[in-house]
Amino acid sequence: MWESLKLGDICDLQNGFAFKSKDYVENSNTLNIRMSNIRPNGNFDPLHNVKYLPDDYSETYASYRLFDGDLIIAMTDMAGDPKILGKPTLVEGVRERTFLLNQRVGKLHSFSEKVFVPFISYYLTSLKDYYKSLGAGGLQINISKKDILSAEIKLPPLVEQKRIVAKIDAAFAEIELQIQTAKKTITLSETNLSNFIDAKTAGDSNWTEFKVMDLGVIQTGSTPKTSQKDNYGEGFPFIKPPHFNSDGTITIVDDGLTPKGSKQSRIAAANSVLMVCIGATIGKVGVNDVDACFNQQINSLTPSEEFDVELIYWQMRGRRFQSDVLYKAGQATLPIINKSKWQNLSIFLPQSKDEQIKIRQQLRELNTETEKLIANKAKKIDNLQKLKSAILAKELQSEAA
Repeated sequence: MWESLKLGDICDLQNGFAFKSKDYVENSNTLNIRMSNIRPNGNFDPLHNVKYLPDDYSETYASYRLFDGDLIIAMTDMAGDPKILGKPTLVEGVRERTFLLNQRVGKLHSFSEKVFVPFISYYLTSLKDYYKSLGAGGLQINISKKDILSAEIKLPPLVEQKRIVAKIDAAFAEIELQIQTAKKTITLSETNLSNFIDAKTAGDSNWTEFKVMDLGVIQTGSTPKTSQKDNYGEGFPFIKPPHFNSDGTITIVDDGLTPKGSKQSRIAAANSVLMVCIGATIGKVGVNDVDACFNQQINSLTPSEEFDVELIYWQMRGRRFQSDVLYKAGQATLPIINKSKWQNLSIFLPQSKDEQIKIRQQLRELNTETEKLIANKAKKIDNLQKLKSAILAKELQSEAA
C-alpha cells in the first residue's frame, strides 16, 4: 500500500545563507552551492559557474555544509521560462572540499526512517508542474518552504522505494549513455568545422595574413542619446548583441531602430561583418543584410570588393581567431576589444577572390551538413529526455494508483 501524506510529514527544509559577492575569493576548497549548480536536466554540477568562499567559512558557516547524498531543491527561477524551479538534485562529489548552501536553495533533511532519499528526489522531480503553479514574483519567481513541504506525495514501503529507484536508475543510466554519445557527436561535428576553417590558414603559401584594418572600413559602434529615442522607428535598424544568431545571421527586432541622420550612431553597410567586442558574448560574429546602426558593444568591418565577406565571417568564427579575441580581451571582469585591438587582429585569406569564393562554398556545404547532423542529434537528445520523464511518470504514478 502507498501512503498518502505531505512532504512535511516526512522531512524538514533548511534554506541557505545569503553569501555576498564580496565574500568570493579567486580560488579555495570551499564552494558556494547556488541555484545554477542544479542543472535543468536534474544533475548536480558544483563547478558550473563556480564561486569560491574563504576556507575558514567551512567552520564559521558549518550549519550550512552539504554532504554527498544531501537532497537540495531550487526555490527561485526566472519568470517566463523557468527551468529549475522546484527541481531537486542529490549532492555528489564533495570529496575533500567544502560545499556551503546558498540562499534560495533548500536542503531537505531530518527524513523519517521510512524514507529512501533517492526515491523522494525522483518523486519531487515529477512534481515540477505543481511547483511552477505556485511560483510568485516579478522577474524572478519563488516558492517558499511552506510551498515545498505542503506538496502531497504517495509513499510506498521502504523496500518498494528501493526497488523503484533501482529500476529508474538502470533505465536512466542507459538513456544518459545515449545522450552523452549524441553530445560527443555534436562536439566532434563543431570541432571538424572549426578545424576545417583553421586548417586553411596553416602552411598554405597561397594564403596571406591580413590585419582587420587591411580588409576594408572598420567602425566602432555607438548608442543614440536618450533624447533622440522618441524618433525611433523612422530610420535605420539598430543592432544590439542579443540580435546575433548562432548561424551568423542578425535578427533585427521592431524596437531596434535609430533616427535617420543621427550623429550619435554609425552605419554599417549591408554585408558587413559585425562582432560583439565587450561582455559575456564577446567574439560572437554576424553579417547584416541591410544598412544598419549598431551599439557601442559592437565593432564592424565593411570589406573591400577584393575580399569575400562570408569567408571573412567564417575565419572570424574559427578557433584561432576566437582564441586571439579572448587573449587580447584580457582577464578583466568585463573583457573588451577596443578599436586598436580590433583593427590589429589577424585574418588569413587567399589573395585571389575566386579562391576565396571556392573556399567559402566548401565551408558553406560543410556547415550545412554539420547543422543537419547537430539538429538530428539535438532532436534525439530531446526525445531521450522526454523518455526519462515518461519512465518516471510510469513508475511513480501508475504503481501508486
